[in-house]
Amino acid sequence: MDLFKTFQIEAAHRLPMVPAGHKCSRLHGHSFRIDIHVSGPIDPQLGWVMDFADIKQAFAPLFDALDHGYLNEIEGLTNPTSENLAVWIWQRLKPELPLLSRVVVHETCTSGCSYTGP
Repeated sequence: MDLFKTFQIEAAHRLPMVPAGHKCSRLHGHSFRIDIHVSGPIDPQLGWVMDFADIKQAFAPLFDALDHGYLNEIEGLTNPTSENLAVWIWQRLKPELPLLSRVVVHETCTSGCSYTGP
């Protein structure tokens, strides 16, 4: 069974590795939507894979680090593409959330990426 919890962060970034003159090289912001997916069997007694509150608690330190921040200043995010943000989240969340199966980063309403681990 796959279940997910969605978080919304507001953050600024710029992409330093894009070609000169690319619009994303300039400082700009996004309302990122981040979906944290976990997968596992349904507990026969509780009737769920895990408590949504446990996902929220595991993600809380990452939320605090990212929300209303300048992503380029966060260690490990000097090139904060959606792809790199998804990997960054995975690497920090997987030890706290062993059932983590996917991180989805929506950079805009119509664009994003999905990461399922290494």
